Amino acid sequence: MEKEFAKIGSYQYTSEAIIIKGKLESEGIEVFMTDNFTIDTDPLVSNAIGGVKLYVRSEDLNKATAVLSEISRYSVDDKGQAIVCPKCNSDKVDVGTTVKEKKSLFAFLFGFLIAGGMPVYTKYTYRCSNCNNEFEIK
Repeated sequence: MEKEFAKIGSYQYTSEAIIIKGKLESEGIEVFMTDNFTIDTDPLVSNAIGGVKLYVRSEDLNKATAVLSEISRYSVDDKGQAIVCPKCNSDKVDVGTTVKEKKSLFAFLFGFLIAGGMPVYTKYTYRCSNCNNEFEIK
């Protein structure tokens, strides 16, 4: 028996998933979203539960994959140019948050314990999908 639905992607925040959902629906593909209410209630659990998941009907999987392949999933600068890893020159670079430095760690703990889970400081870094190098752009 073939599955009726296929997972097309998972996203850290509902807002990201809604953008992709809108693109797929504009192409006539029906999209189903799960775990969005859980993450909207407590964004800190997103990584623990695997993010907001998008599903399409199995018969629409190839069409949905083709639509998503047209969208660059990697980071670009303000001019729309791909951000390149300084270590390996790959353009497969994602932006994300980090708590590796003391200021970020203390801000995370303070936000979690005192401010009701709301972050008071967030540090963003870029991570290369090719060589896993983490870097900043200044």
